[in-house]
Amino acid sequence: MSEEMKIVYKDINDLQMYENNPRKNSDAVQYVANSIQQFGFRNPIIIDKDNTIVCGHTRYKAARRLKMAKVPCIMADDLDEDQIRAFRLADNKVAEMATWDYDRLEQEFALIDPLEFDIADFGFFPNYEPDEDEEEEEEEQASGGLEPSYSLIIDCESKAEQKDVYERLAKMGIIARMA
Repeated sequence: MSEEMKIVYKDINDLQMYENNPRKNSDAVQYVANSIQQFGFRNPIIIDKDNTIVCGHTRYKAARRLKMAKVPCIMADDLDEDQIRAFRLADNKVAEMATWDYDRLEQEFALIDPLEFDIADFGFFPNYEPDEDEEEEEEEQASGGLEPSYSLIIDCESKAEQKDVYERLAKMGIIARMA
């Protein structure tokens, strides 16, 4: 293992995608591109000695979409082929293990200036599109000084089903509470 990690900037055309990448990341590319545009390229692509992407295929696709000429990379040239395969899988899998603290997430959302940042640009609430009636109702409430709030109750037959529904909503970026 190398002692010091170095970020190098590579011509994007010199990088190659790993042909057997098991992650389906097309749905995330625009969100990552939005993040790069808003905050800069803060998470380098990890590549092997042959410039093949080990981790960061979505960032690579986002950079291509943004027509970037160079991208920051970290060389994993100290890992052998088996370590690279295992690391590629581990890097993607461990991110799935994290969950949200929804109370804290709501607090963070409340601290973000909605005129400066639209959190939907980063994948929160991706499937939400208000219908015309809902937009009219929000306009009426906004003119009266009231902020709209909506709730949905889902009845489950067991704790296991409740947990399953909660986790599926969380994966979609929907804030939910269990009672």
